[in-house]
Amino acid sequence: MADMEENEEFLEGGNEEQQELYEHFRFVVDKGQSLLRVDKFLSQKIENVSRNRVQNAADAGNILVNGKAVKSNYKVKPLDLISIVMPYPPRDTELIPENIPLNITYEDSDLLVVNKPAGMVVHPGHGNWTGTLVNALVYHFKDLPTYQNGEVRPGLVHRIDKNTSGLLVVAKNELAHNMLAKQFFNHTSKRTYIALVWGDLAQDSGTIVGNIGRSLYDRQKMAVFTDESHGKEAITHYTVLERLGYVNLVECRLETGRTHQIRAHFQHIGHPLFNDEKYGGNEILKGTTFTKYKQFINNCFKLLPRHALHAQTLGFVHPTTKEAMLFTSEIPADMQEVIEKWRTYVSSRDLSNEDM
Repeated sequence: MADMEENEEFLEGGNEEQQELYEHFRFVVDKGQSLLRVDKFLSQKIENVSRNRVQNAADAGNILVNGKAVKSNYKVKPLDLISIVMPYPPRDTELIPENIPLNITYEDSDLLVVNKPAGMVVHPGHGNWTGTLVNALVYHFKDLPTYQNGEVRPGLVHRIDKNTSGLLVVAKNELAHNMLAKQFFNHTSKRTYIALVWGDLAQDSGTIVGNIGRSLYDRQKMAVFTDESHGKEAITHYTVLERLGYVNLVECRLETGRTHQIRAHFQHIGHPLFNDEKYGGNEILKGTTFTKYKQFINNCFKLLPRHALHAQTLGFVHPTTKEAMLFTSEIPADMQEVIEKWRTYVSSRDLSNEDM
């Protein structure tokens, strides 16, 4: 008996927001099962999974039997509860190395942390076969022995959307890939995002809870469901950093990593991200009817022709050294410029009110 949980993929047009790239399987061993090594048992149970991949998962501590980590040679017993977490296997898609500049925040023999610009798709997919972050990584890693013989591809355990900027960690070997996947699955990685949202939030901080799944009306969007039979659990914590009149600058901390989680959650509570076309933030949702204000908003949209979201911090435990690592990236220029324009707008509006 098996139960599999895996994250859905958005391949159309590079929609990959906050998606964690691992598979989780659970099995209850049949009563009549004879003693069998757990790596052999799982490679027989899971479709298209090699014994080597299962062994790598065991080496990273990603195979649990009755709640305890086991090695590859553990002999399964009747009614054992077995769970395994593995990074997604490499796609069959041919990855073309492309000499695309990378903004590398940190790199060692096990992993790389990269600051992705807005407008770059993470992984090749329908409509985006070249020019992606993975194409750039394949070129960057081309001289490593494991990449030259085709054994390894860039190890992604999470993604951010094409039009979201910010930090991503990439594994450079199979063990690091498995160990990072385990941290993302267990929600022990630390991630914060900076977003500009429409409206003035009622509280200085709060938590948005609501299952997220594909919209029943638009397959290119995600929706929040209060009915627990739809979607998967999603939790977003937020803190208001700055109140800028008709918009708020917020920090978001993810407990889960669902596709479009921040964007869908804030739309759900009536505060979509500024200039988020997919989730209704590309219209003037708050403010006055004055022509001058409308022009101000349109100028902001031109400066920031994307949703206002940046993956600012990323923290995890290094898979080899076991050191706690935390990385921070600056808010990109386009988003920072719009924030400054809102500060100026609020300041000038407040002065006008004082004059009155």
